[in-house]
Parts: sequence; C-alpha cells; structure tokens
Amino acid sequence: MRLLLLSGRRLAAALPALLLILAGLFLLLQLAPGDTVDALVAQVGGADPTMIEELRRYYALDQSTSVRLWDYLWRLAHLDLGQSAIYGKPVASVIAERLPVTLLLMGTSLAFAIPVGMVLGIVSARRVNRWQDTVISLLGLLCYATPSFWFGLMGVFLFSIYLDWLPSGGFETIASGLTGWARVLDIAHHLVLPTLTLALIFLTIYLRIMRASMLEVSTLDFVRTARAKGVPETRIVVRHVLRNALLPLVTLIGLQTGTMLGGSVVVESVFALPGLGRLAYESVMQRDLNTLLGIVFVSALLVIAINFLVDLLYARLDPRIAGEG
Repeated sequence: MRLLLLSGRRLAAALPALLLILAGLFLLLQLAPGDTVDALVAQVGGADPTMIEELRRYYALDQSTSVRLWDYLWRLAHLDLGQSAIYGKPVASVIAERLPVTLLLMGTSLAFAIPVGMVLGIVSARRVNRWQDTVISLLGLLCYATPSFWFGLMGVFLFSIYLDWLPSGGFETIASGLTGWARVLDIAHHLVLPTLTLALIFLTIYLRIMRASMLEVSTLDFVRTARAKGVPETRIVVRHVLRNALLPLVTLIGLQTGTMLGGSVVVESVFALPGLGRLAYESVMQRDLNTLLGIVFVSALLVIAINFLVDLLYARLDPRIAGEG
C-alpha cells in the first residue's frame, strides 16, 4: 500500500513538470526565426502576399502567442496533437509511425549497455588496481570521451565499406518483401551498428558507476561482518554487495532516459533511421512546430514512465524507500 501511495505521489508531481516543459518549449519556439508558413513557402519557391496571409490564417499564426498557447494546451488536454503541416496528416499518426523505431533502438541499446557495463564494473571492482582494472578503466574513458557520431561514422567505414559485413544505414532492406523471422533478422542486422554506437557511451557510464558503488559497499560494516562469519565470497558479492551497489545504477538509468533520447537524434541521423530523433531534426529544420511539440510531449511521457518504473524498482531494491513513503 505504501508503495502505491509513493507511486501516486510521483505521478502527481510529474504532471506539473510536463505542463511547464510544454508551455516553456512553446514560448521558446515563438522566439525562433521563421515559422511553418515560411518553411512551406521556401519549399515551393515563394508565394504572393495574399497566399502567405491565407496560410498564416489557416495555421492560426495570425493570432497572439497567448491565444495559441491556450488553444494548444486545450487540444492537448483532449489528446489532440494537431496536424502536421509538412506531412499533411495528424501528428499522432506521424509519431506512431516513427516511435517503434526509437523504442527498439533504445531498448536494444539498454539491453546491451546495462549487463555489459555491470559485468565490466564488477570485474574492475574485484580486480581493483590490477591490470584488468587498468585496461577496463582506460577503454571506458576512451569510449566516454569519443563523440557518438564519430563511433557511427567509423563503424560505417570499417564494417560497412571496408569489410562489407553490416548495412551502412536504414531500418530494413527496402522493398525486400521479407516477412516473419526473416524480416526480424533483417531489422536486427541493420540495428547492430546503431545499437553499438548508442550503447557504448552509456556502457562506460554504467561501468564507472558500478565499479565505484561496488568498492564503496565492499567497505561497509555488514560486508565485513559477513566475511567474519565465513560466508562464501561469491554469496557476499551477489547477495550483499551487488544488491546495494545497484541502487545508484538504477537511479542513473532513469535519469539518463532523456539523454538517450537526445543521443538517438545523432545516431538516427548518421544511420538514416526513421525514428523520433530524425523526425525531431526534420521538424526543426522545416519549422513544423506541431510535430516538434508532439515529439516533446511523447518523449516527456516516455521519460516520466521510465522514471516511474525506476522508482518502483528502487523501492523494491531498498525497502526503506517504500517505508518512508
């Protein structure tokens, strides 16, 4: 029951934050040069003033900022994200087409980065100040200091151009007609490079956090007591050290959800993936404000949902959190 109350409070606190994010972004976009009509006119090579005025009236750009903000929030309360000016269909449909690609990319990246980072962090902590710790720490520092787009470009050069092992971009083979498991394997083949590119930087962060947490927990009194009682070292690491060392890592995973969404913009652009990140970039370049606001809304909901699940997991790992609730 206490866990449910804690969850309800976290969700209630997230709603004002979501409202402030959307309202703040809407106001900031009004300060940016150009608007949807300017982008449309530039695409067709120009238009007469009468047509431009009609377009501004059609997209409600002739109204004041406060009126448009209120209208947007009112439509949002009814789950209406508006119409995409560039794609000519509802924003919800555009996002629904792109969201699975981003979720799949994020899911596979996390599924690779978390366990590998944990294992390397545990090995580094168990072999602290030895050659294993030095090698792992050095490689982690190099990966963390290297921009993700450079990893992507070098991966394309090495594995796609030079070795011809992996596709250089795209989500699947165009017009292949594949279905079932053949299509799944084709998509997995295309996602190898993007997944590794996005996962490497986060893997190094998880590695460092797990190493530091393991070293810190290993010096606590209850661990020394377990060793004094003769508890096997493997059981001490798994049952006592690892469970407590996971708490900072779980928190970090929730906090970095937004960072991973931002990183997907770069990765999807490098590998031409039709996901939310690339859609956000195209919306900014084409001044499609409705689509951009819809992407931010969906991304904020995704971050809130993941942080909510992380809070529940954190309370499960540390019962004191639920007890204080």
